[in-house]
Amino acid sequence: MGIPDGDGQTIGPGSQQLPPGGYRYGPPPPRPGAPVIHGWPHPLPVAPAPASDPSPEPAPEPRPPHRWGLGAYLLVEVVFLGASFLVSALFAGPDGLGVPGILLALGAPTLLAAGTALLVTRLRGNGPRLDLGLSVRARDLGIGLALGFGGLLLSIPASLVYAAVVGPEQATSTVGQIFDGVRVGWPIAVLVFLLVVVVAPICEEIVYRGLLWGAVEKLGANRWVAFLITTLLFAMAHFELTRTPLLLVVALPIGLARAITGRLPAGVVAHAVNNLLPGLALALALTGALPAV
Repeated sequence: MGIPDGDGQTIGPGSQQLPPGGYRYGPPPPRPGAPVIHGWPHPLPVAPAPASDPSPEPAPEPRPPHRWGLGAYLLVEVVFLGASFLVSALFAGPDGLGVPGILLALGAPTLLAAGTALLVTRLRGNGPRLDLGLSVRARDLGIGLALGFGGLLLSIPASLVYAAVVGPEQATSTVGQIFDGVRVGWPIAVLVFLLVVVVAPICEEIVYRGLLWGAVEKLGANRWVAFLITTLLFAMAHFELTRTPLLLVVALPIGLARAITGRLPAGVVAHAVNNLLPGLALALALTGALPAV
């Protein structure tokens, strides 16, 4: 039995006629270009269910401890002192070291000491990146600059007060005394500036806030104990006994940069900023543009 449609035609199992549109049962097929209704004539693709959150990555395994300690730091100090003595023995003359000897005395011992420290971490540790904290992060620059300029605000008035108490001659650095009366051209003056502002901060931080810091931590000390010990030894290792209190003031922000970040580059930046004004004054004095520092 059929069902009459709106035109009087019968639609049903027994009917051989199709209504206009050509379909017998269900909704009509979509017109070309018309949107497809979900479920007819084909179901729309269903987006897969979001995958469950992956389990958190396991924490990285702790790096193996290095196999060097205070003995490595003492070795580096011996290399530094030996190189300093050798340069003095080879280049010292009746009038002193002379400009080539002064440049060697200023750069060679420090470079050899830092190179020895790096070599120790290669042979007896996990390399300088891990053992000395030489990996660089973006925040290291900001923290280093902040503490470096903050240190200048602290060290400049401290230097003036110290010079007023002990006298200008006692407050003059060893480097300033060595270059006293020396006059050079701008190329040598720029080289001295780079040695003071770039080379010395990198090398000294590798030795003190890198190798010595790691040696102190190996004994079981925390970072603040390492901060105090390295600050004290850094000030004393310059062998400028009359300037040791001032060097302690200078070293505080540099060590804080290392303690806060746990890495060496922030301390290098703070150290370079601290040496910026003395290095510039020394370079200008060497050319005669300023009185000797």
